[in-house]
Amino acid sequence: MPRRPAGHTARRSAVLAAFTVSALVATASPAPAAPGGTPDPMNQAFARAAARYDVPRDLLAAVGYGETHLDGHSGRPSQAGGYGVMHLVSNPVNHSLEKAAQLTGESRAELRQDTEANILGGAAVLRSHADALGLDGDERADVDAWYPAVARYSGAEGTVAALYADTVYTFLAQGLRATVAGGERIAVTSRPVAPEKGALASAEAAAQSPDYPPAKWVAAASGNYATGRSASVDKVVIHVMQGSYAGTISWFQNAASKVSSHYVVRSSDGEVTQMVRDKDTAYHAKSANASSLGIEHEGYIDDPSWFTDPMYRSSAALTAYLCNRYGIPKDRSHIIGHSEAPGNDHTDPGANWNWTYYMQLVAGGGSGSETDDLSFDSYATQKTGSAGAQVKAVQQLLADQGYEPGAVDGLFGTATKSAVQAFQTTRGLPADGTVGARTWTALLSAGTTPQLSQGASGDAVRRLQRALTAALGTTLAADGTFGPATDTAVRGYQKARGLTVDGHVGPDTWAALQSGR
Repeated sequence: MPRRPAGHTARRSAVLAAFTVSALVATASPAPAAPGGTPDPMNQAFARAAARYDVPRDLLAAVGYGETHLDGHSGRPSQAGGYGVMHLVSNPVNHSLEKAAQLTGESRAELRQDTEANILGGAAVLRSHADALGLDGDERADVDAWYPAVARYSGAEGTVAALYADTVYTFLAQGLRATVAGGERIAVTSRPVAPEKGALASAEAAAQSPDYPPAKWVAAASGNYATGRSASVDKVVIHVMQGSYAGTISWFQNAASKVSSHYVVRSSDGEVTQMVRDKDTAYHAKSANASSLGIEHEGYIDDPSWFTDPMYRSSAALTAYLCNRYGIPKDRSHIIGHSEAPGNDHTDPGANWNWTYYMQLVAGGGSGSETDDLSFDSYATQKTGSAGAQVKAVQQLLADQGYEPGAVDGLFGTATKSAVQAFQTTRGLPADGTVGARTWTALLSAGTTPQLSQGASGDAVRRLQRALTAALGTTLAADGTFGPATDTAVRGYQKARGLTVDGHVGPDTWAALQSGR
């Protein structure tokens, strides 16, 4: 890989600062060790593996979180034959488990069962991909340089590999907190990211679904479904993948798997990918295949953290659409779990799936009341001693982005000030612990940086609208719809900050917002 120009030095320094802050935040209030155990064993495992193989610790944790939510599932395999926190895979097309054994000297059994060995194996595989790509020491210190290596870790190619890497970089941009076995907390703090995609930048974007307009289209392998149907469609079958979103899409593209579903739904934001046409028979529910449409959901049945509100709402909107289109009654006799399909031995979606809530959403077309504790007509300065709903919003934003503000109780104390200072340091803001307009703007805009313009809608638009309210000091309704009022606000912000005034929210506008300008 060609060396990056010297202009990357400043960004690399900022990234290294973010890693330092992350390490401090992640270890500031360690969870107690189990009796006779080691304090923070998973944090220590990530730190040791990162140091041994010179892989950024937060990148390693984000890969693991994207694969398994840091749950090793007691050594049981995923649908794709992946094991442990880092989802080391052994199947006909992906042999990362075997590769990890070769690189680390650990046995396959240890890599499957032992969390520390598994994390070490994941780091070794990531480093091997970085070496194959020619990353030198300086490049390995730059998290953005790892994008192609992360894509290769997926075991997929092209669009699906890019989708996998994009998910990991979303977690880096948004930050994450996870509580793992024993109560240990794992944190990755949010940061601006600009991944170096290389050849993957030109990977063909997924086409639009031919049957459900909001979805992407990535075709399953032709041997994993049958063309046409032998029965009319009269039910929707709800599945849980026992794996990740990108991993499942890749598995359905693998001709050796002999399985598929019509749709796949992502946990973090509810993104939907269609893989088999509605008119064709996906191999997902044995005897119910010919008469049903299958929807797979990212996650594992024994871990409710995967079943997010965005996933429920997106899936319910899809199910409602399919029921309306094909005349399927919206009841539990016709919207069933995989476990309820005749002749099946599966248990998904499992006891953690909230059927009552899901069916309420289906009946409402996927809509429903949604509380918003982050939107205000204006954002006042918050500091030590402040109290109320806006302090609670600050604490929630910090917690969601991997910082440790203490209890989300609306009281601005020492822990909240320390977390604000850590965030400010990461964003290059004066670390005074006070949340004024600049820090509000950076906090509210933190996360992914999609291209937005008039006509767009969704959570990213809502995030933009909140940030513009803080930055401009004028109220902009956070309704998630990019209409004329949002266009006017964007242009006003761009003009005031010396940016190109075009009403389009791209990298430069996001960068200004996320740096608190």
